[in-house]
Amino acid sequence: MTSISLPRSAEKPPYLAAAIASIVVLALYVLTLAPTTAMWDTSEYIAAAYRMSLPHPPGNPLFILVGRVFTLLPIAPTIAERVNLLAAITSALAAGLWFLVTERILRTWIEERWQRLVGAAVATLIGATAFTVWNQSVVNEKVYTISLLGFVVISWLTLRWLDSPDGFRADRILILIAYLLGLGYANHMAGFLAAPAVAVAVLTRRPTTLVRWRLILVALAALLFGMTPFATQPIRSAYHPPLNTGEPTGCMNGLEASCLFSGETVDRFLPNFNRDQYQKPPLSERQAPITAQIGMWWEYFRWQWLRDVEGDSAGLQRALAVIFLALGLYGGWVHWRRDRTTFWYFGPLMLTVTLLLIYYMNFKLGWTQGERLGVDDFSRREVRDRDYFYLWSFSAWGVWAGIGLVAIWRELAEGIAPFVGGATTRARRALLAASPVLVLAFVPLIGNRADASRRGETFTREWARDLLNSVEPYGVIITNGDNDTFPLWYAQDVEGIRQDVTVAVTSLLNTDWYVRQILRRPLYDYDESAGPAIYRGMAPRKPGPPLSLTIAEADQIPPYVQVREPQIFRKDSLVARIEPGFLTRDQLMILRFIRDSFPERPLYLATPVIAGPIGLSPYVVAHGLAYKVLPRPVKPEDGYLRSPMGWMDVARTRALWDTVYGAHDAAISRGKWVDRASSNMPMAYLLTGAYLAEGLYRSGDSTKATAVMDTVMAIARATDLESLFRPIAQ
Repeated sequence: MTSISLPRSAEKPPYLAAAIASIVVLALYVLTLAPTTAMWDTSEYIAAAYRMSLPHPPGNPLFILVGRVFTLLPIAPTIAERVNLLAAITSALAAGLWFLVTERILRTWIEERWQRLVGAAVATLIGATAFTVWNQSVVNEKVYTISLLGFVVISWLTLRWLDSPDGFRADRILILIAYLLGLGYANHMAGFLAAPAVAVAVLTRRPTTLVRWRLILVALAALLFGMTPFATQPIRSAYHPPLNTGEPTGCMNGLEASCLFSGETVDRFLPNFNRDQYQKPPLSERQAPITAQIGMWWEYFRWQWLRDVEGDSAGLQRALAVIFLALGLYGGWVHWRRDRTTFWYFGPLMLTVTLLLIYYMNFKLGWTQGERLGVDDFSRREVRDRDYFYLWSFSAWGVWAGIGLVAIWRELAEGIAPFVGGATTRARRALLAASPVLVLAFVPLIGNRADASRRGETFTREWARDLLNSVEPYGVIITNGDNDTFPLWYAQDVEGIRQDVTVAVTSLLNTDWYVRQILRRPLYDYDESAGPAIYRGMAPRKPGPPLSLTIAEADQIPPYVQVREPQIFRKDSLVARIEPGFLTRDQLMILRFIRDSFPERPLYLATPVIAGPIGLSPYVVAHGLAYKVLPRPVKPEDGYLRSPMGWMDVARTRALWDTVYGAHDAAISRGKWVDRASSNMPMAYLLTGAYLAEGLYRSGDSTKATAVMDTVMAIARATDLESLFRPIAQ
């Protein structure tokens, strides 16, 4: 009987080895997992998943559904850890699939299975420990790791189709890919990133597939079906969850078919779906030169192999980046030479997630890039570093870098072979002798082990608790942006901390839907037993709502009003002078808070900058991290400290610093502050503590002043912000 030799591409994939790779990567991520929330979008998305709310457009409905399931699973003691585990698990699964993809590519030119497994492991290690991939996999900042998993699943399915485009499962695979593209879009727009590469692969392997109109129609139907999670948004919005961004429903008073299936629902849903609020310019209008945008990607690429926040090892970082760039390019060239079939998928995929994605995203200068270039005009810089948008690029780069490293390993072994062992053992001995080159795969693991980890990181949660507890019972706090707002939403909606406080962010007060959200928010009781001791006996009864408006009245508030001559706003002894210019809706709403519920509901600002345009600066005094609006102007004889940040109530700030605040200890235990774009958060403690120490010293309490300043400097040294803080302290 004649034996039939199957091509290596037909061999059974090493699913067990891939599963082991996923488990190892997951173990790494769990060991370095964030125990709670973090800066930027993390708090918004954990709270949205927990309460089935609608985060900022396009709302990411697939993530909300999956995230909600994870909040119900008993896999961790807290809601935040459960959602963070979602990021770790999806990213680890993606790593296992990259293992399969790499092993499949290596089959066409490496006969020995064990060598292919080594190559797949090398690629998986490189991709999984690249800084951005690792850092985003240990906290659920947003939706990116779910997108990564979908992206890699599609890649694996496409390679399976390429191996058997005429097989009985071929059409089913293409339809499944189309469905996953639509489902991925329901998680994030990145769900479509693999689509161009799939099209190129199909066109080069079986071009006639593109004219099979029945298959195309079924695939389009599958793609649209995959996007059906978006249908949950108008339905859930009708129930007015705690966060109802855009309010994409025509149902204002409960869910009914008549309002759900209406033109008003369509008119409210489409701007959210299309992300109209971001108002990005057309691609022909570059927000930065394309060379600078490619330079931003290169800067983030350098981070992947050694983050080097302080810039102490800039030369080493550049050298490693060049090495891993060369490894990836060489791996791509080897891929082209050895397996043209799968290259016509993976090559276009790499082009899409690098140059095409850079062009499409059309970012301004990166935050760190702008700082390095000395660009002080923040309108020309992104508000934070955007490396997470290239997570798919850095993760996929691990495949080509791994292939390049394995190719070099084998070539070195061929060069060494004549000098080692006998003919029968020469190849293995040579490979063993050349194996030290594979140590390069461990470089990102070693270089990023401290900066990518979020183990024990509790600062953001403590920051939120501290800021809320800076506010007296039943107060209103006006916030200014993501990092002084989202953590408060998390603290209130997930952990139930200080729900009596009304949080209102200026950027959203400009919208009609957000004002309606505040009006619908329940009036929570202040829990004196859980609140700071300094507030005991301060709130004998619950006041009325913070705003005395109906929904119809709120909808009539204009986007802005023009002030042609100085105006006076008066509430009892508070008299604010409004200078000529324009008052935007958010400023009108702050004045409305004062008119309707002040001072029964104390009013606080997260930053004194908010007070200036509406004439409130003479009334503002710092209470720790927050700034309270007093009912009468602050006078020198009131005994407050005059600092560069304005007036400070030293006695109240000391009480908060000593008995309430926990984030200064969390900052010290956290260590180096990796995300410099959010360093203003720990800097708030440094400034507050420095001015408190000055006030204590002036009052004669030098011992306490020294103790506070010691804590301040301990924070500055631990977070590596000493160089930024010392000029201010002096």
